[in-house]
Amino acid sequence: MAPVDQLRQRPTHSGALGRAAAVLCLLSAVLPLRAEEPNEYQVKAAFLMNFTKFVEWPQTTFRDPSQPITICVYGDDPFGAALDQAVEGEIVAGHRLTVEHLHRPPAPRACQVLFISRTERDPAAIVAAAGPGVLTVGDDDRFLRDGGAIAFVVQARHVRFDISLRATAKASLTISSRLLNVARTVVR
Repeated sequence: MAPVDQLRQRPTHSGALGRAAAVLCLLSAVLPLRAEEPNEYQVKAAFLMNFTKFVEWPQTTFRDPSQPITICVYGDDPFGAALDQAVEGEIVAGHRLTVEHLHRPPAPRACQVLFISRTERDPAAIVAAAGPGVLTVGDDDRFLRDGGAIAFVVQARHVRFDISLRATAKASLTISSRLLNVARTVVR
């Protein structure tokens, strides 16, 4: 884990409006307009779907151009139908988005996004086994310390996320600066 002085915290005063607008843009393509607010996991499902639009995978990730981008949920599934609904009909860079629900580690290249449930006992081992070309996302504030790439954080009743550049580089992934700019924290 990087020392605290290597964390880059976003200032809360200047640029907050711009970051809020960027987050709304990320979510607007997925969340339907409705009277009630979306719940935490509907928002996280929308983020997972939208992360795929801001990640560049190595060419060896896909066996062929028609292979879908698969978002795998490993362990207990907190999303219900929200994630399946978020990706329904979505195509990113020519790849259809699909969702897989797993209770054992995925085969190599089976997942491009691997969401690891907070109920999993050893997320560090799961992240280490994921290998290159897999964006690992967790639901725990310790997830980046466990080697994960993106960790969801709930702050003041808002879903935010932190990104580890070390983990994304280790996975041979390139994260768009647009996504980095809306992250709460970027760990170098």
